[in-house]
Amino acid sequence: MVTKYDVFEIIYENKTSMKATRIARELNKNKPELKKIYRILNELKKENILSKTKKGFSVKTSEKTKSLYDLIFYCVRNNINYNFLLDKNIVKFINEALKKEEFGQKDIKINPKTFKKYVGILDKNGLLLISSRKPLRARIFYNTLINNLLIYFGFTHKPRREYNINYLDEIKKELALYKQLRKKNEVGYRKIVNEFEIKFVQHSLSLEGNPITLPDTVKILKDKIIPRDLKSEDVDEVKNYQNAILKMLKDAQTDNRLTKEEILEYHRLAMFHKPKIAGIVRKESVHIHANLNFKIAKVSEIDSKFENLIEKYNNFLDQKKSSIEEIINFSSYFHNEFQYIHPFEDGNSRTTRLITFHLLHSKGIPMLDIPFGLLDEYLSYTKGSKKRNDKKLFENLQKTILFNLKKINERLD
Repeated sequence: MVTKYDVFEIIYENKTSMKATRIARELNKNKPELKKIYRILNELKKENILSKTKKGFSVKTSEKTKSLYDLIFYCVRNNINYNFLLDKNIVKFINEALKKEEFGQKDIKINPKTFKKYVGILDKNGLLLISSRKPLRARIFYNTLINNLLIYFGFTHKPRREYNINYLDEIKKELALYKQLRKKNEVGYRKIVNEFEIKFVQHSLSLEGNPITLPDTVKILKDKIIPRDLKSEDVDEVKNYQNAILKMLKDAQTDNRLTKEEILEYHRLAMFHKPKIAGIVRKESVHIHANLNFKIAKVSEIDSKFENLIEKYNNFLDQKKSSIEEIINFSSYFHNEFQYIHPFEDGNSRTTRLITFHLLHSKGIPMLDIPFGLLDEYLSYTKGSKKRNDKKLFENLQKTILFNLKKINERLD
């Protein structure tokens, strides 16, 4: 069913005046829906979003229309149905939920069916973490999309209070359940891995500026179709990163430990489209373009710090038993220390995520993806941070790990 946002997007993207018949044709709608499209066009005109001329309807240039299109584009890029989120009622719900550290049905005055619907939409799109089903307790992930939705619908947002995150007990319970369920359904688990792996490719590379959307990533990696108008280097980057991920998952599955040589191989695979630097330790100083405050090891320090990190990694794996807290704590340190060493000219962050995922897998924790709603937070605690903060990454990893476990267990149960 055509919506006003579908109509607006078509007109905005065409950058010209359009009549209802053409809009219906481009939306693949038949004649019976023409009346509805006419009605929508006039509604958008009343809302001061469109203007009407003899040639048809066109978008009014304003901050409001640009903000609306940016929201729609952001959703499309991340395979989110914008018609569900571009609704003042659900945004009001989000605004109320954000005021709580965690929220349940009793915390928000709303019809139970509507509450369930909104939670389902946010959960499906990786914008929410459900820590408990009975009774339901959840936390909204605050990110760019949520922030811009609040602004668009006129909600005055105040900076969130900082809460201390502790999901260790929940992770322990979900991990025990995961081991039971996977033992019964290894085939089902492998299917989940394949699905999550494609999302991780797009999520991870989006943090590095790759413009390819999630739907197009699925076409490239699953359907083996190259969409038109994509740069070959961007496509190669997607394919190469998948190869590196597949090797990482295989190595973790067969208990192959990380070595300097293995890490160089992951980088070589991931950066195969840049053969002059792929798998080669840098010999020159570099910096993170978007964050000049981020401290990086000097060239003269790389070898010694790299070897020292591998030694600490092996010592940690040699421990007979490690608590959930110890595993996540060391993973946070391992991630940030490797990113600080920054051994390559490019591709350091994507390699850091690979080896951190490998470490968690080797300790029995299935880390398959960083959910969409946590990408901004993850970035702000890693290469986007003004100074290193292992504690904040430790908290972010807890949410990410619990999200992965919940999704895997729901599918396997």
